Amino acid sequence: MSQLRIEFMASSALQAWQGAPLAADGPIMVMPFIDRWQAQQAAQLMASRAGASGLILAIEDEAGAGFIRLVNLAFLKTQSTHFGYVAQDAFAGRQWLHLAIEALGSEQVLLGFNDGKWAGALAGFGLAQRAWAMHNYQGNFFHPGYQRHFADAELTLLAMQSGKYAYEPNSLLVEVDWQKDQGQVDAADRQLFLERKASRFDGKVTHPQLLGLFS
Repeated sequence: MSQLRIEFMASSALQAWQGAPLAADGPIMVMPFIDRWQAQQAAQLMASRAGASGLILAIEDEAGAGFIRLVNLAFLKTQSTHFGYVAQDAFAGRQWLHLAIEALGSEQVLLGFNDGKWAGALAGFGLAQRAWAMHNYQGNFFHPGYQRHFADAELTLLAMQSGKYAYEPNSLLVEVDWQKDQGQVDAADRQLFLERKASRFDGKVTHPQLLGLFS
């Protein structure tokens, strides 16, 4: 029977890790968190409903490094064919990971889960082919300049430009954030996104329609 393992680790322990890369016999989903109880609830449901093997690596953000920095750190310290990202407030649908792997296949490079908000237009929670992601930002998963927002938007645009972005509406990882629609976007991240869009994301995104998204 396929099993998605769960491993909790402090961000300081991951930073100090000098051994062989943390590996799994399937995708690795990194989950930065600040609320351990919430992360445990989310991870346990994800594991029970995955329908595939792999690893949920839940990283406690002890020092306020932020979601993007911890995802990048985990990407550098792990080894797997697929690598994904999710928050502590996710609610998993049945077979969410099995369906995602099927939708990616061998041709698609990034899948956006059905997060209950973007309907596939943005990979708010996503799963990528590691071989593709390794070459976008010199070994980082997300562009390291972002702090909280827009990193997923930029990554989505890179995948869309390649014509290899996938969405499977039945692959469900819903973000359960009761205050989400009242939240504010990080102003510095928005400014960085606009600056990078002006450069066409280092020349990697050229389609006019794509450059008009997420403004």
